Amino acid sequence: MAKKPSRQSAPSVSKAVTAERAARLYRLLTLVGNKPQTREALRRRLKLDVRGFYRDLEMLRAAGIELPLVGGRYALEGSVADVISRLPFPDPHLNLGEAIQLAKGRTKAHSKLKRQIADIQGSKSSR
Repeated sequence: MAKKPSRQSAPSVSKAVTAERAARLYRLLTLVGNKPQTREALRRRLKLDVRGFYRDLEMLRAAGIELPLVGGRYALEGSVADVISRLPFPDPHLNLGEAIQLAKGRTKAHSKLKRQIADIQGSKSSR
């Protein structure tokens, strides 16, 4: 039997993101969403070293969020409201029963969760 390809919306964002990092990424977006900021100002406000700052930028890029450098300042392409929906979300540490309960619904998010549950249960549809 051929192995089914995995379903991921952004393959390069496959690393798990911690709640702390998700909050920092959100804060980074809100900071540059208010006005363009220099790297140093952002690093100071986010309490990051240079390496951590660039790791966060890379994670945002992998999620399809660009922060171009314009005149020595990072700016947000689009509005904060538009881009936060693409932020990676930390593992909520749900058990399978909780995930099944949350999968009841008809939205794309519900369908995505149903597919993940079906993959875990080894079937093509959830119960």
